[in-house]
Amino acid sequence: MRLAGAELLESREILPGQWLQTFHAPELVTGARAGQFVHVRTGDFSGMVLRRPFSYNTIDPATGTLSIHFRTVGRGTEWFTRLRPGDRVDMLGPLGRPFEMDSRTQHVLLVAGGLGIAGVRSLADEAIRDGRQVTLLFGGASAREVYPSSLLPDEVEYVVATDDGSVGHHGFVTELIPEYEGWADQAFACGPLPMLKVLASLAHSRRGRLGVANLGRKRGGGRPIPAGSPQARRKAFLQVSMEQNMGCAVGACLGCVVMNTAGTPQRVCREGPVFASDELDWEGGW
Repeated sequence: MRLAGAELLESREILPGQWLQTFHAPELVTGARAGQFVHVRTGDFSGMVLRRPFSYNTIDPATGTLSIHFRTVGRGTEWFTRLRPGDRVDMLGPLGRPFEMDSRTQHVLLVAGGLGIAGVRSLADEAIRDGRQVTLLFGGASAREVYPSSLLPDEVEYVVATDDGSVGHHGFVTELIPEYEGWADQAFACGPLPMLKVLASLAHSRRGRLGVANLGRKRGGGRPIPAGSPQARRKAFLQVSMEQNMGCAVGACLGCVVMNTAGTPQRVCREGPVFASDELDWEGGW
């Protein structure tokens, strides 16, 4: 975790009320991985005390740049839309735990709901860089909220679902899972909690429905792998990036807690934001 200044290079509205900003911040790019986030302070101190968390949308170590993708929902995010190239902001990062991909995985399924694309976008770059095949399933309310395909690598197979059927599959993005879960070695998702709950349920029943084995250790092959460890997450079929509201983003305020299956509080900012889906108690009513 490092504190550094970041210089805005580009800012543009890519969808109604949704912005993509690129910053030059070499100190925050080094060692950053998909699934992690930065905590950013606004330059307006008239009541906006808290930092804002943003997922690493893209990470480019060669140029020392990162991008963030956000929706304007209040004074803080609206302030960011008024930044101009050359302006500097204060960023803290990389924060949180990243996605963990098994070395044997060749077919990667990404699932994003709305702004959840920001949580998995950089994982597409990582997977393609490592020679893996990537399919992205994206769900939005209507055509006007669909993430532009021009912002994705050409190698990504991009499949869209819209609630109103204005483009792509007419229905929820979770309805597309049966067509791809047999192909995928692992799946990674970010989006609204109801979407993640459905995905977790499908992942839990996948082995029985498809008759496939999980990526894991042979029976009797050494010590059990602790739940929540990078090794355990690497063996899971589905990993999810949680979108809980954060206050401090360093584990002190406990404002972003979810519960695991053992009934232990998990801080999304520290133990997450990425979890294996089978770690969490999805009926816990967080």
